[in-house]
Amino acid sequence: MSVSSHPKARSRTPTRGEQDPGRSGHPSPDADDAARQRMADPAYRVEVERRRGRGAAANPGGRFEAVQREAFDDGWSPDEEPEAIETEVIVERARTIITRNDSPDIGFERSINPYRGCEHGCSYCFARPTHAFQGLSPGLDFETKIFAKSGAAELLEKELRAPGYVPRTIALGANTDPYQPVERRLRLTRSILEVLARTNHPVGIVTKSALVTRDLDILAPMAARGLVKVAISVTTLDPRLARRMEPRAPTPPRRLDTIRQLTDAGIPVAVLVAPIIPAINDHEIEAILRACQVAGATEAGYVLLRLPHELKDLVRDWLHEHYPDKLRHVLSVLQEARGGKDYDSGWTVRQTGVGPYAWMIGRRFETAIARLQMNQRRLKLRTDLFVPPVPATGQLSLF
Repeated sequence: MSVSSHPKARSRTPTRGEQDPGRSGHPSPDADDAARQRMADPAYRVEVERRRGRGAAANPGGRFEAVQREAFDDGWSPDEEPEAIETEVIVERARTIITRNDSPDIGFERSINPYRGCEHGCSYCFARPTHAFQGLSPGLDFETKIFAKSGAAELLEKELRAPGYVPRTIALGANTDPYQPVERRLRLTRSILEVLARTNHPVGIVTKSALVTRDLDILAPMAARGLVKVAISVTTLDPRLARRMEPRAPTPPRRLDTIRQLTDAGIPVAVLVAPIIPAINDHEIEAILRACQVAGATEAGYVLLRLPHELKDLVRDWLHEHYPDKLRHVLSVLQEARGGKDYDSGWTVRQTGVGPYAWMIGRRFETAIARLQMNQRRLKLRTDLFVPPVPATGQLSLF
């Protein structure tokens, strides 16, 4: 359901001809004009006062909805001021907690995401379309309706106790940030780390939050045993750009300080320059890597902006609002790097793209990390220390 400035709405079933051409993988030549039209429509765009501090400008329906709700202006103007959209936490009773994948271009087989949705509100987040599986919008719903997996630690213990379980590094936060703001109160990520630490299970953490330093008391001893490393996402060093792209995430200086604190505690740190957006932050690659290397990061990686499913229109809307003069250029370069499409989901190319621009970015990155002597040794976490958890009511061993 679309959140709009107008309370009236009507339901309709979109016709075949109305479907977004970008969803089929073939961009419309008028896609950028469509973004201008959407953002000029007050029934589509959510008022700035209601979404202040949020990343998305609208709340369009997901791709699985048979009926779309379309707001329209009925001529009435409400007397009261529009209320800000508050964050809602929805308790999810998950049946399993470890997700497995066999993608050949991803460096992990298993992951845990204690939360669905993310309050950081990053405009570019590739996980946004997953909210459509919940019947919600990848727009503002994604950053205001957060699903929290209650009992995550207990589920993890159960799965680690399973007969024949073989430990492999678990990626924590590969989809949505495990240290987003609600973690400060719910502490699901910490409870998961407590189980992993107790069982000597390896874990790799991906976050852009300074909240990870709260758990140094768990992470530092794990690092001493070769069981953990942390990747910090640093998209820009410009606080103004960061506020536009990642409105509720920590500032760039705080992320650099987080790298320092983790490094000082003996925890291996990598930096993710992700995503790289043409004409927006691509000029910062070398500066970001240099700042993070000085702060203590020893490994680095990057990802070219990905635009799966509904994200293509959300990013167009964001560009129109903040960088309208760059909209056509950004899309043109991205499409060139995706074989003429908005997005190419093919393995090995979805992260980096193809063509001259993608090649140039790759060479710049390689040159920078070579100069900074990063990625000289890829840390492999230990699995030989794993000890399966013992049930609280289980029988103790005689020996």
